[in-house]
Amino acid sequence: MIDANVLVIDDDDDILLSARLFLKQHFNQVVTCKSPKEINVLLSHNEIDIILLDMNYQKGASNGREGLYWLEHILSIDKDYVVILMTAYGNVELAVQAIKKGATDFILKPWENEKLFATLSAASRLRQSNKKVKKLEKIHSSLQKDQARQFEHIVGNSAPIKHLQNTLVKVAPTDANVLILGENGTGKQVFAYELHKHSLRKNHIFMHVDLGSLNENLFESELFGYAKGAFTDAKDDKPGRFELADGGTIFLDEIGNLSQPLQAKLLSVLQNRTVTRLGESKERKVNVRLITATNMPLHEMVTKGTFRQDLLFRINTVELLLPGLAQRGEDIILLANHFLHSFSTKYHKSLYKFEAKAESLLLGYHWPGNVRELQHVIERAVIMADGMEISAGDLQLSPQKFGGNTIIQPEMGLEEMEKLMVQKAIDKHKGNISRAALELGLTRAALYRRIEKFDL
Repeated sequence: MIDANVLVIDDDDDILLSARLFLKQHFNQVVTCKSPKEINVLLSHNEIDIILLDMNYQKGASNGREGLYWLEHILSIDKDYVVILMTAYGNVELAVQAIKKGATDFILKPWENEKLFATLSAASRLRQSNKKVKKLEKIHSSLQKDQARQFEHIVGNSAPIKHLQNTLVKVAPTDANVLILGENGTGKQVFAYELHKHSLRKNHIFMHVDLGSLNENLFESELFGYAKGAFTDAKDDKPGRFELADGGTIFLDEIGNLSQPLQAKLLSVLQNRTVTRLGESKERKVNVRLITATNMPLHEMVTKGTFRQDLLFRINTVELLLPGLAQRGEDIILLANHFLHSFSTKYHKSLYKFEAKAESLLLGYHWPGNVRELQHVIERAVIMADGMEISAGDLQLSPQKFGGNTIIQPEMGLEEMEKLMVQKAIDKHKGNISRAALELGLTRAALYRRIEKFDL
């Protein structure tokens, strides 16, 4: 069975019946009609790959002009349609003219079934090739703005990160829908890409869609695509992000920002696994792995009625809750060194470490912008630094309160800083070691060792 849909247009009922009975044995779908005037309706309601078009419709006509007219009309709708013309009147000059106007092939009636099958099989391969090229062109266009961005790897040895990495190993190879929750800057896109990179879809596209920056009026056209003429500026057919991501992963960032009408439209696509372009009525199947993310409390929003419960059920087969950087105390210097190496290479600097006071300042800062803020701080420091080490002054961070009324100063030593951080975490959680350890990004055993070390 060839994965292609065929449309046969002929004014002879016997021809249509013969074509349908033979072709339905070999092709996915065979649609027949007697008049080419139905072409627009048929193409808008069906996903057609090959069109078998008769050249004469008026009684007694044999010059093929009608066929050439309708050939041009079909190709004006989509130049990638594969059209095979057929006629009972053999004419070499007419066949050459048809090929020049864009026909793929030309066959005579009555046909031999073997010849017809061979012609349509070749046409199907051409159609699939054209579709692949078109899709790659659209993907290239859609992703140009992301080409300069390199995805970071997950960096960290803290207990929360190790737990997330263990979960990722289990979830990535499946097609389970994943919801990533976390504050801004915690690395939700990095985790989404890691899920894709370790999935069975890793050789296909990873499509990132920022719903937070998407105008509500453009939601459908961007995600589901549109047909030529669907609105004033729709000068050509355009597949949406779901179609472009077919076979791969689509990452819908900031899903909590969707209005309820848009939530309903998205839910319909996720349930049916089909999209309908604006200006069309035919449904197109899509096969994508869905990953979503938000910094908003979706469960609370469901309770308040601002987020659909059925949509939440659909997107959160697995939930990943990313910790803030303040909860990953062990990872701060590790991440800082990672960014130091990356930006030193990028800006051709010979910076290789942080001064002790700079490390103290990094550990004492409360990082409201999380990993993204740390990344920006290190990039700026690398640009501004004059020596071979990053100083506290290069970081341009003001002394910050870690908690209570005690201010961490950049002149503090590492041990003094660490002691203060441990004490504050214990005080904050009223002696609850498990919660204090989680905030510091330590195991309970590691926290107990520090309590003993600092005699707290």
